[in-house]
Amino acid sequence: MSGTGRRQDEVRRMLEARPQPRVPAGLAARAAERGGRLLRRRRTLRRLGLLALIAGVAVFTVWAVVAQPWQAPPAGTTPPLEGW
Repeated sequence: MSGTGRRQDEVRRMLEARPQPRVPAGLAARAAERGGRLLRRRRTLRRLGLLALIAGVAVFTVWAVVAQPWQAPPAGTTPPLEGW
């Protein structure tokens, strides 16, 4: 018999030997309620994150249109005039 089979047999004997603890009344309802709260919280956080991302993209787009960072800045001085 392999080590895994022996361990499984030992676990089965342990579970059969001792009386199983009683499950508190209303445990399933409380677990479902908590799970619902967690799902609502995750959904809300996901929506807020998506809204923040969209707002960031909108702000960046407006800034890029106004500032036009792809254009070279105007020269601070005029080039020297030679050859007059």
